[in-house]
Amino acid sequence: MINNNAIDEYIDKSASFAKPILIHLRKLVQEACPDVTEKIKWGMPFFDYKGPLCNMAAFKQHCSFGFWKGALMKDPILHRTAESEVAMGHLGRLTSVNDLPSDEKMIAYIKEAIQLNEDGIKTLKVKKIHTEAITIPSYFTEQLNKNTAAKKHFNNFSVAKQRAYINWIEEAKTEPTSVKRIAQSIEWIAEGKSRNWKYQQ
Repeated sequence: MINNNAIDEYIDKSASFAKPILIHLRKLVQEACPDVTEKIKWGMPFFDYKGPLCNMAAFKQHCSFGFWKGALMKDPILHRTAESEVAMGHLGRLTSVNDLPSDEKMIAYIKEAIQLNEDGIKTLKVKKIHTEAITIPSYFTEQLNKNTAAKKHFNNFSVAKQRAYINWIEEAKTEPTSVKRIAQSIEWIAEGKSRNWKYQQ
């Protein structure tokens, strides 16, 4: 396992409270998956093993951690946390290492995520029309926070309009496509446009 210098720099630039959280999370991922690959994607640390595995991020007052296929994992606590605390990931709002589950449980979570990738299990595709509130991925929230106009418009969008953008991004089959769609989404949203604005007269 070789540490990615870009993640070292990300941690170094994070707030003081966030550093021990990020360092500990990184250590657990590496312990559970020695062959993990580290990278910076969408401005935050990602961990890959036979595909995206999990990611972490530091904000001004909290950190977040999420599993790429968290919706497919067994523990209902992960699902409820992600649904109840928008953009806080699967572990909720992390302000200290004490907010994390036990190391034993975290390693079990990570190994379950590893197994999903090893088995080639695909993420669920949501085809039904939903009206309930949605969970905005932390990587997308971070990009919205960098663009005041986009954040304002997105927050004022209906759930259906928000979901259209999130689904479009998450349905990307490759990382370059995902990155391109995120950038395009931020540009359109900043202009107050819906996902299918080209087809609306």
